[in-house]
Parts: sequence; C-alpha cells; structure tokens
Amino acid sequence: MADFALRAITEDGAFRVMAVRTTDTVVRASELQGLSGESARVFADLLTGTVLVRETMAPDLRVQGILQGSNGRSRMVADAHPQGATRGLAQGEGQLLGTGALLQMMRTLHNGSLHQGVVEASGSVSAALMQYMQVSEQVACVVAVGSLAGQGGIVAAGGYLVQLLPELHAEVLSVMTERLGTFPSMAELLSRGTEPAEWLEALLVGMPHARVGESTVRFECGCSEMRVVTSLASLPKSDLEELVGGGKVLEIACDYCRKEYRVDPKTLRGLLVKN
Repeated sequence: MADFALRAITEDGAFRVMAVRTTDTVVRASELQGLSGESARVFADLLTGTVLVRETMAPDLRVQGILQGSNGRSRMVADAHPQGATRGLAQGEGQLLGTGALLQMMRTLHNGSLHQGVVEASGSVSAALMQYMQVSEQVACVVAVGSLAGQGGIVAAGGYLVQLLPELHAEVLSVMTERLGTFPSMAELLSRGTEPAEWLEALLVGMPHARVGESTVRFECGCSEMRVVTSLASLPKSDLEELVGGGKVLEIACDYCRKEYRVDPKTLRGLLVKN
C-alpha cells in the first residue's frame, strides 16, 4: 500500500482531522541516510510531522521541518513538496531532542518569501509540532506522530492531527478531550496494523463528518543535473578556476538521495566563461 493522507471535517464545524501513512517514505529516506535506532525514530517523526503540517496549512506549498540539536552539530531536515514528494536529510551526530534543541518550520510562499517559526524541541516531535502550530500558526490542535521499528529499522510510520475549529462548543470539546486522553499511541496503532482511515473513523466516531480530501505521499528527490550545474554556477570565479585547472570530472552526490552526478571539465569551463 502506498503512502497517503486523508482529511475530514465534522459537519458541525468543530474539528478537522488529518491522518497520514508515511511508512514507505520514511523507510526509504532512513535507509538512504543510514539511520537506525533512536535517530531513525526521530527522523521518522520529523518527516511525518512535516507532511501533516503541509497537508493542514499549505497543501500546495513546500514545507520544511528542521530539527537542530543542542550541540549545534546535529541536524535533521524534512522537505515536503506539493503533490506529496517528500525527502529527508540527517547531518552530524548527537541528541536532537532535549534542552536547547530547536524545531524550525518553514513554508515557501508563492512569491518566494518564507513563513517560518522556531520553537523549542525539549520533549517529543509531537509536542514541538503542537507548540509550533499554537505559537506560529495560531492553530489549536493535537498532533501525534510515531513509528514502529523492527530488526531492520523502521517498518511502519504515520500520524494524525486534530484541529479545533471556530465552531467548537464546550460539549463536543469535552467528548474529544476524553477520547484523545484514552486514544492508543501511534506505536500501538501501527503495531496493530491499522491504517489512517481507521484512526480517522475512531477519532470521529459518533460525530457526523465528511471526507474532504485524499492525497498521495511518497519519497521523491527533486535533484537533477541542471540543479547541480546551477549551484556550481553560483561559486566564486576563483573556485571555478581551481576546479577547471584540475582537469578532472567533478563527481557530486545528492545529500538526500545519494544519486551521483558527473560534471566534465568542458561544462565547468563554460560556467567560468559565463561567470
């Protein structure tokens, strides 16, 4: 089964719910970054959470989630694009959650400007995402992301987001609060083999609602030879001269998907002329 996201809203306008399956995306991204254990789990949560934020706040925009460790040397990036293309990057080693750790969420607007916010990530990724939504987006919600690990690494991942809407009344809020308080953890839901449609229905049982959308999520990297050459063209003239002087084919690997690109000296000389 491919990864996907579901959206639903209650008929009384009290709640909007997002539920996502990100298993294949997370497994592929984690393998490419060589992650295992706790690092893979945090990485999975960041990828899933970033997809949830994009689906909730900006389905047609690029959203990036950046988790910066307190030591300043470890960092994880989740990069979620419209139409579901998602990739991730892990750099450095060290604890990524705890005192001094930060979660930065960035949304690229249609005019190229950035909407961004930064919050502490002292606990879980779920808690940091809820704080970000409250502080930077003024959206009250409950976020739960999680993964299930096996002997070979992550074997399942997903999450949900319950957003409180303006038409919310105290009575239904009480019902949802009690329900969320006893709702199984994501690890338990995944271990049972359940899927987003089941989480959504369980969260909204007894509340008339309608499905308002479904979209695909997948691992996909937007790197290309053209992008590599364009990035090289931005180098200072002295750096390009040094590369041309070497006379060797330049080999560059994408940090996200590990695909290798080869740029020959002729192309480098052409960049030098333009530069």
